[in-house]
Amino acid sequence: MSSSSDPEKPHLAFLPSAGMGHLKPFCSLAAALSERGCDVSFITVQPTVSAAESCHIADFFAAFPRIRRLDFDLVAYDPSGFASTDPFFLRVQAIRGSAHLLPALLASSSPPFSALVIDIFLASTCIPIAAAIGLPSYIWFISSAAMLSLLACFPTCSAGVSDFEIPGLWRVPKASIPRALHNLSHPFTTQFVENGRILPKASGILVNTFEALEPVALAALNRGKVAPGLPPVIAIGPLQAASLGHEGSPLSWLHGQPARSVVYVCFGNRTAMSKEQIRELGVGLEKSGCRFLWVAKSKIVDREDGEVELEGLLGEGYLERVKHRGLVVKGWVDQEEILRHRAIGGFLSHCGWNSLSEAALHGVRVLGWPRGGDQRVNAEVVARSGLGIWVEWSWDGEEEVVMGEEIGERVRQLMEDDGLQASAARLGEEAVKAVAADGSSGKGLAEFIGMLKMR
Repeated sequence: MSSSSDPEKPHLAFLPSAGMGHLKPFCSLAAALSERGCDVSFITVQPTVSAAESCHIADFFAAFPRIRRLDFDLVAYDPSGFASTDPFFLRVQAIRGSAHLLPALLASSSPPFSALVIDIFLASTCIPIAAAIGLPSYIWFISSAAMLSLLACFPTCSAGVSDFEIPGLWRVPKASIPRALHNLSHPFTTQFVENGRILPKASGILVNTFEALEPVALAALNRGKVAPGLPPVIAIGPLQAASLGHEGSPLSWLHGQPARSVVYVCFGNRTAMSKEQIRELGVGLEKSGCRFLWVAKSKIVDREDGEVELEGLLGEGYLERVKHRGLVVKGWVDQEEILRHRAIGGFLSHCGWNSLSEAALHGVRVLGWPRGGDQRVNAEVVARSGLGIWVEWSWDGEEEVVMGEEIGERVRQLMEDDGLQASAARLGEEAVKAVAADGSSGKGLAEFIGMLKMR
């Protein structure tokens, strides 16, 4: 449904890359700006990677009818020459290979666009294309400011990757750097470097974080310590998820649990453990003695992999043994709705940034178990900020299985640490202040809208 045109309104085009972890925050920012008076068009890449994405997109437009939908049909892409079978990276490549079609798509809209908001994975391709038609580009960076700092200075790495010193921030151990970046000739690394180099060409970078969570990284980025020539880095988080009116989350079970007594266990849409590790995680949750709500899965949503039933995953009799203090679910849940519930006292997380920002917003302490990508860098933010703790358990590509006894001890440690609960609660209070109209992130969002109106 088209909104009525208003020449005083900035008109924004949003272009996410691929994967639910990228799609959701793009939807959230688009909804937030629409509600603040901006005219918004959302570019939907066709076909989508997964049924989960298709459903989310349909629900999003149903919930926010003022936001225009622009379908972007990709040209055929031959993946045989790309060194990955991951559908996420293949979709990014396909979008980049179709980017030459964007000017015609953007020109078809009325009123004219004020700016293009893009995913970082598309920056090196889309920023020059937008510049050629006189359209400013803003990057919506959906990970931490610490990870943005690594991206900004990584292009200076010309030798083999080892421990990496981020100017103005801290030293990132080699073990915490995404595994693909260890190979400087890997296609992902090539794109990572290209996207890092083009950051100064963006008109601004929006980050889903807030001052109290990452004060050092934000200051280093904006004072030129990390890398020269960066545009304004604007913290606008933690951005609340766009409410799409879903039902079916396990709230009725949570309603019957004592306050701050339940540990929520979830590893995101793109983190699937081995069946052996899933069983040991189940053992650990049982041995911890803690109440728990566990979203268990054996597939990666973006891959549409097959999965087995819970009894097959966890062993016969498991669900019966834990039913009085644990709930195991599969499928979709409204994570933010769960994290804001009074019964949730802790979060065992893979440290995806969407999950961490939601935990911070609701003052929920985190036990981090990073699994890949940017997650160890994000976990370091968890530890330094006081939001939680993390351990160097099995990492992407490693075969080690973490035993249930150790998992149970760590979960118990998380839930019994009153000091950690207090520090997480303080961060939650700071997050609420930040997103208020007169808070640091509220002002950041207003600053961004002001930048658009000046053009």
